[in-house]
Amino acid sequence: MKKIVFFTLLLQIMGSLQAQDLVIARQGHFSVGGQTLKHQGEYDNSKFVGWATQVEAGQSYRSDHAFVDFQIPANAHKLPLVYVHGYGGSGVCWQMTPDGRDGFSTLMLRRGWSSYVMDLPGRGRAGRTSAVTTVKPMADEMFWFDIWRMGIWPNYNEGVQFPTDSASLSQFFREMTPDISDHRQDVFSLNALAEQIGEHVLVTHSAGGFPGWMAAIQNKKVRGIVAYEPGGFVFPEGEVPETITGLTGGASGVPVSMEQFEQLLKIPIVMYFGDYIPETLSKNLGDENWRVRLQMARKFVEVVNQHGGNATLVELPKIGIYGNTHFLMQEMNNNKLADLLTDWLIKTF
Repeated sequence: MKKIVFFTLLLQIMGSLQAQDLVIARQGHFSVGGQTLKHQGEYDNSKFVGWATQVEAGQSYRSDHAFVDFQIPANAHKLPLVYVHGYGGSGVCWQMTPDGRDGFSTLMLRRGWSSYVMDLPGRGRAGRTSAVTTVKPMADEMFWFDIWRMGIWPNYNEGVQFPTDSASLSQFFREMTPDISDHRQDVFSLNALAEQIGEHVLVTHSAGGFPGWMAAIQNKKVRGIVAYEPGGFVFPEGEVPETITGLTGGASGVPVSMEQFEQLLKIPIVMYFGDYIPETLSKNLGDENWRVRLQMARKFVEVVNQHGGNATLVELPKIGIYGNTHFLMQEMNNNKLADLLTDWLIKTF
């Protein structure tokens, strides 16, 4: 009987320790950036024309801000991580996985790195925008399945790390959110967050990569950039590579002044690209979309380092990590990717 009680207590203690392995010292959310529009005239509170229709005279409208979820673990490292999502999504992509495992930001919290997860203006919980647009339902999931290199619909790529059950795929596509932004406020919101929280490392994904470069150019509080399959790149004027043509429009560099580009030379940069990216022309849209972007990434790293910067490109299959799609940070081996990032952060900072 004593042995049974002992083992019962031991199991309870072990379970308690496992439940407490991540201690959050502080958490919350806030909006950052944006503007307030004010209509001329005087507000008349005696008029009612409807809930969705208003007499706007004298009324204000706050818009174009970003939404930020933050968590600070106990005994956090000095530099927090700011997570920036890509096209068609929100910060949720960093916070969850389709099959219910820890999201990437949680994995990094367990390793002691504070997280600031953004919904960029006009997406997710930052949907109050000044842009005029039309939102309509569009059946596009098979297209994105291919573009994001999960496979060629309805077949998954062999050895894929994305969970292949139907429930996970449904959860994944339900992460997507309308994009009702004009994208003019993205860099402004990143800079506004930098002014509020101080020095940090940007962690970007896909279309979030380009505003990440621009934010680092404009704000010295960005101490480093981690880019997961960024979709666009900047180059010094006069050194922009020729456009690399492909089935989805190809990849072109964006020129910036040398003075601007030099800001990227002052910070460490690491980029991660996943699997299923061919070296030669393909008839598949997803293959082509990322073939040209990976080639442009190589050129970007080359130019940064030629000018004395510190940029590293990690192609995961070349270091023995296989099966990752474009959403590598959500996949079944995201723990390995968190370990890779942790090693880089510790060695770098």
